[in-house]
Amino acid sequence: MEGKNRTLEGKLLPLVEDFFTIQGEGYHMGTPAYFIRIGGCDVGCSWCDSKFSLNPDIHPLVETDAIVDKVLSSGAGTVVVTGGEPLMWNLDYLCKSLRNNNIKTFIETSGAYELSGYWDWICLSPKKNHPPVDYICGKAHELKVIIENLEDFTWAEEYRLKVNNRCKLYLQPEWSRFNGIIHEIVEYVKINQYWSISIQAHKYMRIP
Repeated sequence: MEGKNRTLEGKLLPLVEDFFTIQGEGYHMGTPAYFIRIGGCDVGCSWCDSKFSLNPDIHPLVETDAIVDKVLSSGAGTVVVTGGEPLMWNLDYLCKSLRNNNIKTFIETSGAYELSGYWDWICLSPKKNHPPVDYICGKAHELKVIIENLEDFTWAEEYRLKVNNRCKLYLQPEWSRFNGIIHEIVEYVKINQYWSISIQAHKYMRIP
């Protein structure tokens, strides 16, 4: 029971992996950050490139304080919390601990669950199988929509209209469809110039 309560409080998290690297996507591409990948996701993207993180039961519950200690020892000034779908868990304690040590907190989320934590940057990547809770759209600093086929442009425009007017807008080709879809994305952005293109640069750099 104690372990369950500590999980609900966010003092234990199902850690998949954590590492210091260079951000490979979106607005902060090319900048250093410490990534914390949390297990668990039921959004169900067929093209997910982190399927190893989907089942939280196969990843050990780790003391959040121990995760924070590793961040501090790395020298990183920014943490990116990702998954899986990290908002399946209470992230208040993690964020509070990081911010108390002057670490910036970023999150990458589908927005499918209620927002917890305190964030300097919210990257919202909405998914059709499990759409975001609407209020998170107004809080997003960055909208990153994965483009697998032409119908995804309509989905992207739907969410462009839901985010605030300061939100950075990105279309990102689904990795396995890159060669088949990048031309369409380029032409779309040339016409719809409020969008920019994001690519998964870390895969070209061969880093995590």
